[in-house]
Amino acid sequence: MSVHFPPVAALRAVECAARHGSFARAAEELNVTPSAISHQVKHAEELWGLQLFERGGRRLRVTDAGNSLVPVVRDFLTRITSVLRDLHELDAAKPLRVALLQSFAFKWLVPRLGHFNDLHPQIAVWISTGDALVDMVRGADVAIRLGYGGWDGLHEELLLREYVFPVCSPRLLKSHKPKEPADLLRMPLLRRSEIDICPRWRDWFGAAEVSVREIPSGSTFPLTGLAVQAAIDDQGVALARSAHAHDDIKNGRLVRLFPKIRCDSKVAYYFVCAPGRENEPQVKAFRDWLKAEAAESQKEFDAMVE
Repeated sequence: MSVHFPPVAALRAVECAARHGSFARAAEELNVTPSAISHQVKHAEELWGLQLFERGGRRLRVTDAGNSLVPVVRDFLTRITSVLRDLHELDAAKPLRVALLQSFAFKWLVPRLGHFNDLHPQIAVWISTGDALVDMVRGADVAIRLGYGGWDGLHEELLLREYVFPVCSPRLLKSHKPKEPADLLRMPLLRRSEIDICPRWRDWFGAAEVSVREIPSGSTFPLTGLAVQAAIDDQGVALARSAHAHDDIKNGRLVRLFPKIRCDSKVAYYFVCAPGRENEPQVKAFRDWLKAEAAESQKEFDAMVE
């Protein structure tokens, strides 16, 4: 014989009516009318060709057929509810993958990330760092990019504009006491090993109107953040960007040299994601928080050059 299966609503009506021994009480639990429960049960009985309940009296009596089927129905409903709940919890716990430059992660994002975790404990953030432009479909959900903007095929929003300035440790400043920008040429200058789009020592000396034939030798690093850390450790003067050095300046680990000389970075930090994803719940929560944090930092960066 072919077996016909009633809709889940009918199965729930059968299970609930059997458990309560009453269509009325089942209706209260399922938030429907007793008539709706009665019709759903009757539909199941007609499909199966079996009587599940004996009507009459003040309490429903479950038939032998009902006693055989109700535990199976209950087990099915319990199992499918549990599996669906687990699947929804797994989907909700899917991590938000964030790609960005290592130095920016280390010096700016990670120190602030605890605030986001406090606001959104249900969102697990996975950080991925690297200089290469990540695939915004398979490699990451969102990214923070340093550049000029205008990336094809991406949703982007400006986060931070920066300034570039020399920094050193208080101890190094005390021992060398540079009086004017040209004095830095007699100090160990920490440099980046790769030519990139960020301003370099010649750019800053140009803004300071210092003629430079040759930049003095000094330790060279692959990342700006490493050069900043070396400056904290008294190894020389680093040419830092606002986001990399601001917190260390506030905390007294670094001193900004010649603050009246302004050298704007030609590039900025942008939030990017695939078009259409910016309003997904996890992405929007991170984007809104990120923009608020960046706005506060931007106020502090701008105040440094006013």
